[in-house]
Amino acid sequence: MSTLDSTVVAITGASSGIGAATARELAARGAAVVLGARRTDRLDETVARIRAEGGRAEMVAVDVTRRADLERLVARAVDAYGRLDALVSNAGIARIAPMTELDLDDWDAMIDVNLRGVLHGIAAALPVFRRQGRGHFVTTVSTSGLKIVPTQAVYAGTKNAVRTLLEALRQESTDGVVRTTSISPGYVRTELVDYVDDPEQRAQAQQTMATLGIGPDAVARAIAFAIEQPDDVEIGDITIRPARQG
Repeated sequence: MSTLDSTVVAITGASSGIGAATARELAARGAAVVLGARRTDRLDETVARIRAEGGRAEMVAVDVTRRADLERLVARAVDAYGRLDALVSNAGIARIAPMTELDLDDWDAMIDVNLRGVLHGIAAALPVFRRQGRGHFVTTVSTSGLKIVPTQAVYAGTKNAVRTLLEALRQESTDGVVRTTSISPGYVRTELVDYVDDPEQRAQAQQTMATLGIGPDAVARAIAFAIEQPDDVEIGDITIRPARQG
């Protein structure tokens, strides 16, 4: 019997990449998963695949910039399975450009999705976790917040802000009710850089992803490892990247 057989996990950004891989990995280990993303057609495919393989899965259309959507995601988990044990906040966007370009709309978008979206998830799930007496926040941050490089200032800033708030939440939760885990992936083969506006920067980032990136299933296994730990064990930070990444 898997240690996740009685575990219920909600995942944002679950329509592709790390989120979809995490949904499949956790379901294969016995967890019930509730998937949220904007692209519901992709969610339909993932839910159908999990169910066809004997797993348990539900889906909710979620835009993490909307507080009500996160509340509905958490409510779906509780209504369908009676509880929520972990929230994997994986939704995120990346925009790459020098600060001098003053891409204020892109800055706002990254703050809204990468930071405010995580806060919305915490606000929705924390009361449930407190009521249950246990709960786990697992959040995808980035190695971009560990090694600061040009063109990624705001993106890295949002990821480091999330890292900071999770550490503060951890220190506020030493009664053992709430666990927090920050997952910092390096280059992973996902669609993250496909929406970079500058064609040259986009092509360069896509080439790096293709030649250097690891598969999203590697990150999914790391997330599963953190969730599978006993309630008295907290994996605070995991950095996972290609062995060849500088």
